[in-house]
Amino acid sequence: MPSSSSVHVPSSLWRDRDFRRLWLGQTASQLGEQASLVVLPLFAVLTLGIGAGQLGVLRAVEQAPILLLSLLVGAWVDGWRTRTVMVMADMGRTAVLGAAAVAGLLNWLGLSALFVVVFAAGVLSVFFDMAYQASLVRLVTQNQLVRGNSALEGSRSAAQIGGPALGGALVTLLSAPIAVASSALFFAVSFLSVRRIRRTESVPERSGRPPRVWRRIHEGLRFVVDDSLLRTVCLAAAAFQFFFAATMTVYLLFLPRELHLSGTAVGLALAATGPGALVGALLAARLPSRFGYGPVIVGAAALGDGAFLCVPALHGSSGVTITVLLTANFVFGVSGQLVNVTVMAVRQAVTPHGMQGRVAATINFAGMGMTPLGSLLGGFLAQEWGLRTSLLVTAMGLLLSPVVMVLSPLARLGRDLHGLAGTE
Repeated sequence: MPSSSSVHVPSSLWRDRDFRRLWLGQTASQLGEQASLVVLPLFAVLTLGIGAGQLGVLRAVEQAPILLLSLLVGAWVDGWRTRTVMVMADMGRTAVLGAAAVAGLLNWLGLSALFVVVFAAGVLSVFFDMAYQASLVRLVTQNQLVRGNSALEGSRSAAQIGGPALGGALVTLLSAPIAVASSALFFAVSFLSVRRIRRTESVPERSGRPPRVWRRIHEGLRFVVDDSLLRTVCLAAAAFQFFFAATMTVYLLFLPRELHLSGTAVGLALAATGPGALVGALLAARLPSRFGYGPVIVGAAALGDGAFLCVPALHGSSGVTITVLLTANFVFGVSGQLVNVTVMAVRQAVTPHGMQGRVAATINFAGMGMTPLGSLLGGFLAQEWGLRTSLLVTAMGLLLSPVVMVLSPLARLGRDLHGLAGTE
């Protein structure tokens, strides 16, 4: 199985201009999406001064489209030209965030309008994400699918870790409204790149599409439930995303309000995950083949998720506090990227080619679909229990994910993934 531990694209794919345009557009889109997930809540905290409960609701609204639409959109885009879907989604997100930035500069962007902005951006992101995953099979040959998918998923994994850090840095270096505008620029870059794809897509027949959509959704769900490794990945992802959303909701309040950190310090702490992600990508190329996929996944998850346990013990904005925050976020970046890339390799090895898209959508639904509920929990706990206690509780909850892995066959996976794939 080709290594998916980095975003390196084989030379044969580099020579394919349409693939390069898709990859550049998807990378820019993922960075803009992940950055905006931090920029918009920080705008609400730093500019609008919202409370813990309001921030929890805002983040839940921002993430709700993943829960509501992922499975349906994932099946629906099969009947459409993916290039069209991606271009329209990019245009919409550029317009929505651009308008929000202008309104913020003019002090016209209130909390109610911000709810509309984050929900609209979330809906459009679901359409783009499902479309780009379906587009690859229409652009490259069958023997390039695994490597092409590894490149795209590697970019997405890196963006999930580095994007929030970038968002924090944008808020630090620029004003919050300008940071929102900067996030919109990423979607504009994606639009300009994807619209230049010239290859004509072969769109599947649409006759009988409604029942087929639901049948395909059921097949994807059933395949994941019946496979012990994929079932474990689903459960672990759901546990992690639920408590990570709760933790981040409290964390974004804890740093400026409990530790009294400046915007620069908050951005610096968040940005430390970026270099960590790069180190994690390098380690993912070597560690699984040396120690085994299972031990690497479980060990990295436990180390990264446990890194946040030291944060509630911090007080003040001293140099020691900043150093601990930088270290914790760096370790989380290393471990998070290592887990993401290694789990992706396992998922691809277990899943037949004809099920890759549906399995990815199912796991995305189970994992990311829990984020609205986690955000609501984080806001509720912060409001009722205080920031320090809530951060400790939610950070401890993160450790449920490696515990789920330890109790499953995933933890015992060795150094070779050959022979794991099932058949349809």
